[in-house]
Amino acid sequence: MTKLNNLVKLKVRKPKRLGRGPGSGRGKTAGRGTKGQKSRSGYNIPRRFEGGQTPWIQRLPKKRGFLSLGVKPQIVKLSTLEKTFKKGQKINRRILFEKGLIKSSKMPAKILVDKKIESDFKYQQVILTKKMLENIKKDKEKVTPRKK
Repeated sequence: MTKLNNLVKLKVRKPKRLGRGPGSGRGKTAGRGTKGQKSRSGYNIPRRFEGGQTPWIQRLPKKRGFLSLGVKPQIVKLSTLEKTFKKGQKINRRILFEKGLIKSSKMPAKILVDKKIESDFKYQQVILTKKMLENIKKDKEKVTPRKK
């Protein structure tokens, strides 16, 4: 246990006093050279500054195209649904994830009509295309609304 009377002495050097006459070794210009922005007090040039030349970040080419930040739905084809599920079966994101048709059960899923609709599935938590909704309204099937 260390006590105040037996602490180890540390050598602490005082900082060199600048600009205190020619005998100090750091007098007159205080090691800053003569004139220029770097010799003045309050000198601060940002690290990205390139002396007035067009900065590196502005010389790089811009990325083309548009990247939306919106969450894109996972697409499942109707033909694969008809192969995987029986008629009249309930379909939601959790079941689609368990069957391996989508990558995540938390992201939205969308059913893509790639053939004539023949099945009568009960859809839950799934985005339906306009074509699907029209056919479902015609058939008067029960559809649970998607939660927002």
